Amino acid sequence: MATQFLRSHGINLQDEISKVQSSRDPVTPGSIPTSALSAVTEIRRVRIAGYGPELIWDVSIKSGGVVRALHDAEKARISTSDTHVVDGQNAILAPSLCHPHIHLDKSFLLYDPKYSDLSIEKGDLTEALSLTARAKARFTAEDLERRGCWLINESIAAGVTCMRAFVEVDASVRLKCLGTGLKLKHDYRDACEIQICAFAQDPLFSGEDAVEGRRLMEEALGRDGVDVVGTTPYVEASEDLMRKNVDWAIEMAMKYGEHLDLHLDYHLDANKEPMVYYVIDALHGRQWMRENRAKKIVLGHCTRLTLFTKDQWHNLRTRIGDLPVSFIGLPMSDLFMMGKPSDDRGGGERVRGTLQIPQMIQQYGFEGAIGINNVGNAFTPHGSCDPLAIASMGVGVYHAGTEHNAAILYETVSTRAKVAIGCRELNKSGTQDGGRGDFVLFRSGLVGGGRVRRTLQQVVYDPPKSRLVLYKGHAVSSSAEFQRTVMKSPAEREIEGPRLPSIESGS
Repeated sequence: MATQFLRSHGINLQDEISKVQSSRDPVTPGSIPTSALSAVTEIRRVRIAGYGPELIWDVSIKSGGVVRALHDAEKARISTSDTHVVDGQNAILAPSLCHPHIHLDKSFLLYDPKYSDLSIEKGDLTEALSLTARAKARFTAEDLERRGCWLINESIAAGVTCMRAFVEVDASVRLKCLGTGLKLKHDYRDACEIQICAFAQDPLFSGEDAVEGRRLMEEALGRDGVDVVGTTPYVEASEDLMRKNVDWAIEMAMKYGEHLDLHLDYHLDANKEPMVYYVIDALHGRQWMRENRAKKIVLGHCTRLTLFTKDQWHNLRTRIGDLPVSFIGLPMSDLFMMGKPSDDRGGGERVRGTLQIPQMIQQYGFEGAIGINNVGNAFTPHGSCDPLAIASMGVGVYHAGTEHNAAILYETVSTRAKVAIGCRELNKSGTQDGGRGDFVLFRSGLVGGGRVRRTLQQVVYDPPKSRLVLYKGHAVSSSAEFQRTVMKSPAEREIEGPRLPSIESGS
């Protein structure tokens, strides 16, 4: 009746609903001309992470690179003409964030009505693999792109300007996920650096689809835009086949000149020999540093290593030598999947089951970072796309409450994560001359006044939601508070481009 009444007055209710729904869809940054992105030439009145909270700085950016940073004590003001200036209002300026390990195609399956029948019943690794396999059989380009956009938009809004995105290649999905991943990499090229990892979650040497899986992976690695070879040795049927998987992955990375990323040793069985030793020996044996030294090696999960003694840690570090190996801890997934006691136990002591990345860095000299891995699926049903949230959680998980530990935790989701996967390295403050201007500006106070965050340590303790995100000197996402404090030149006020994804205002 209401529909008929509105139609009689010239209003099509369905059309109006469609308009409202489409207006809520996030903007895809890659669809916006570069000229419409907000070029920032100056950021005034900010605290810079890694320096004293009493110092207030002005930072000048030119052509995507930082030119200079001056603090009040120098009694100088950066002067530029026709500037696009951000008034930082004493906010904290820090290097942008990074996803060193995130699965693009499996994201948000638990939030998509299309997969509502695939709910978690047990919450273990076997079920997660099974539910994901069933979901993959239904993947379409449309839903892959929809969920991928959710992931990337939310990540950019959180401050991510670089990510390694895993897309699966196998006999089930073939190159479907890869095609979507490459499209999104292109679409978001002006807002985020996206590395595409052609990833074999399924066995490459076990089962009837193994030969076809290797053929499809080689076809994928020949595509422009693929940056990384990724496999999962632990899914093979025997240790001999796991070693074949490792050898093949190393061979492919060297053949195509790509980074290497292995899901490895994802268990807590002290009776099993860690596969990491074989990986390191194979890399040395294949002369990685001579043949492919410009590319990085990442080993993810590696929960078996949490059972190592001090001597074993020191031995592993020695065996790695000069290989560019980084370990990626994935606490959101690891803590959900690893160390769960059997039903006949009364709870008891639970093994944490995730790599102690800060300790590995500080005590043993490893390279490492932490990542989200999955979001909104059976491997990791909880959490968000914000890497800073897992750094904050790490204060408790890693017993890392000191100022130095907080700085390390931030680095593991920022600069160290970028180094691990081969993104451009920035120094601790993100204000290095010649850097490309990838920052996050964290609002220091609460809306309406009150408590103020003055240090990076406090940002890690309690991550602010209000953020301004810059990529190559351009604002790619901004909360409402920062949008109100952007000061534009008269010429720019005449040309207002479309707004990029923004996060809700708040603390």
